[in-house]
Amino acid sequence: MSLTMRPGPLAGSPGDEVNFTIDGPRHRLFMHDFPRRVRAVFAGETVLDTERGKLLHETGLLPVLYVPEADVRTDLLERTDRTTHCPFKGDAAYWTIRVGDRTAENAVWAYPEPKPESAWLRGRLAFYWKPMDAWYDEDEEVRGHLRDPFHRVDARATSRRVRVLLDGEVVAETERAMLLSETGLPNRLYIPAADVRRDLLRESPKRTVCPYKGEATYWSLDGAEDAAWSYEEPLVDAAKIAGHLSFDHEALTIETALGTAPPPGR
Repeated sequence: MSLTMRPGPLAGSPGDEVNFTIDGPRHRLFMHDFPRRVRAVFAGETVLDTERGKLLHETGLLPVLYVPEADVRTDLLERTDRTTHCPFKGDAAYWTIRVGDRTAENAVWAYPEPKPESAWLRGRLAFYWKPMDAWYDEDEEVRGHLRDPFHRVDARATSRRVRVLLDGEVVAETERAMLLSETGLPNRLYIPAADVRRDLLRESPKRTVCPYKGEATYWSLDGAEDAAWSYEEPLVDAAKIAGHLSFDHEALTIETALGTAPPPGR
């Protein structure tokens, strides 16, 4: 993500503040080894088990894992008549996974005859993430998608004064927020739950999963659905935002001002 989306160097237009040019197509492909074992499980069967996966970074897209055919249970695959064309990679063929009475339609694809400029895709298959029952990076289950090694999350304590208002009413106010920076995304301010008017919030059924932060729980206000979210049990990189809420909704006014930072060493 960070390489192929702005301001990454392989984005279609990375920006003007560089001292280099890239002599190549506007749409760029970059593939490299993924350093760990990856497995995918469907209907109780391990359909993919590899230590030879490669991540393909492609302008404007999330990276995709391609694995050698030898590391896939091809006896569980059935070729379908679906095809798609990519002007940069070639014509893709698709397979359905069948285990007993369960199927994952067109869940696997490959480029049997890739374009010459992407010939390194030959003999490799890719899987759609969601149809699988589970994915493992080494022995840890991964949700969302594999982590991009060029993507990072940083959470830092900040003395910024933050106020969140809805129709002039203060919903949250703090001087002890956490500022979370994540590659390719705007900074987010996370407010301690103790500094939020929890009586104004109601829990939403919405849930999302971030491979870098964990599972998010959402909260709504009257007239502002899913206006806040929190990570109750965040992953290691985002551990500092546990017990904090972040707000973003067109109905909200979010005011920030620089606070008085403590002296160095304090």
